[in-house]
Amino acid sequence: MAMVFGMFMAILDIQIVSASIAEIQAGLAASPDEASWVQTSYLIAEIVMIPLSGFLSRLLSTRVLFTLSAGGFTLFSLACAMASNLGAMVAFRAMQGFIGGAMIPTVFAASFLLFPGAKRASAMVIIGLTATLAPTIGPTLGGWLTQAFSWHWLFLINVPIGAAIALVVWNTVDIDRPDPSLLARFDWWGLLFMALFLGSLEYVMEEGPRWDWLADEMVRNLAAVCAVSGVLFFWRALSREEPIVDLRAFTNRNFTLGCILSFTMGIGLYGAVYLIPLFLGRVRGYNSMQIGEVMFITGLCMFLAAPVVGRLLARFDPRIPLAAGLVLFFWSLHQTAQLTAQSAFPELAFPLGLRGVAMMLCMAPINQMALGTIPPAALKGASGLYNLMRNLGGAVGLAAINTLATDRSYLHRLHLSEQVNWAREGVLAYQDTLAGAYAGRLGEAAADVAALARIKALVAQEALVLAYNDTLLAMAFCFLASLPLVLFLRRPGPGGGGDAH
Repeated sequence: MAMVFGMFMAILDIQIVSASIAEIQAGLAASPDEASWVQTSYLIAEIVMIPLSGFLSRLLSTRVLFTLSAGGFTLFSLACAMASNLGAMVAFRAMQGFIGGAMIPTVFAASFLLFPGAKRASAMVIIGLTATLAPTIGPTLGGWLTQAFSWHWLFLINVPIGAAIALVVWNTVDIDRPDPSLLARFDWWGLLFMALFLGSLEYVMEEGPRWDWLADEMVRNLAAVCAVSGVLFFWRALSREEPIVDLRAFTNRNFTLGCILSFTMGIGLYGAVYLIPLFLGRVRGYNSMQIGEVMFITGLCMFLAAPVVGRLLARFDPRIPLAAGLVLFFWSLHQTAQLTAQSAFPELAFPLGLRGVAMMLCMAPINQMALGTIPPAALKGASGLYNLMRNLGGAVGLAAINTLATDRSYLHRLHLSEQVNWAREGVLAYQDTLAGAYAGRLGEAAADVAALARIKALVAQEALVLAYNDTLLAMAFCFLASLPLVLFLRRPGPGGGGDAH
């Protein structure tokens, strides 16, 4: 449980600052573009550590690595709270993400080593709940902490919890032994190529939609770095006897299919948590607390579904709840894609709650089947790759969502503008009504301008709503397209995965 709480903190900190970027920006006297690095630096650093953690866990042992990770995460959380300028904040956030990132895959591997097959289903449900709940409630918790106290508490809240986790893990977790001989075979070039490949890939995915992809010099240069370092990284990983990341796990069919499904889950998990608050903020004008109140239904339904999913996994073939979860995820996103400018909690409660149930039905079976047929010796490295795929799914999904929403918004605005013209009596009547309402306050000439501005804003708003619906439908069909993969999965045996014997 201590390790699960550590993973929860590491995943939570990806999203906890998203609702409070404006306050952090003001506190550090940064521009909006500069302030985005508070989140981007964490993501880039974390995505490098996740696959590296498998090697480090074998080198240092699970106990030592997790304790160092929790302790370092706590130390740099305190440093983030005390940062007085943007440069220090970005550096501390990068270190927080890099060191804390080791906690995420280590939990997955440890659960297979700690729990025999009969008890593993319950552990997978708890881990699946934690991995999906953290990004779901992150913006809500972050917004509440900032409004109730200050943005510094986004980081200070980690300090007592992180210290307690490090202490508990050091004194209780003892499931493997370190192998110092691995240090002599450490592939430093492989680490460099992997860091350049994953770091530049994350930057391109994060910043590409904002700067029109390769039209921006920085994005274009880092895309080239990503391509070259990616080739060199895969060459090192496939040619070295002791690579920094062992890609041989992908020869296991269940693991490969599980990674594809984990990638899809990343799109749905991070994409929905990003898109729905964006709609509520930009279209409905909600603040972070109001957004959190709407999104809370997803977390509540996940909690309620968790024990049911645990019983289903213990009694039935995990492929059955997984198939049901993919169908429900598709249905929930399809139902969410009926947004209007008036959509609020009554319209969103059912699809958002259904998505919470669907996430639990998907996440735990995917964890169990992806890692349940991996030999114990390869489990730590495979866990890092598996978690990396979910994060990459989120990065690629957010980039695609931003690009699709921008392009579709422009297209819908163009089509709506063609229909809002002076040849339509309804448009003229609406303009006259608005001008009449503004005339008393602004005067006749200014009232006509204000009426036109109001009509223009309505066209832009409706175009944005239609673009969000298109994007949600595209996300929904990703889950429908993943459904046939379930047919090719093998059910893991009761002694699969991390059982040493």
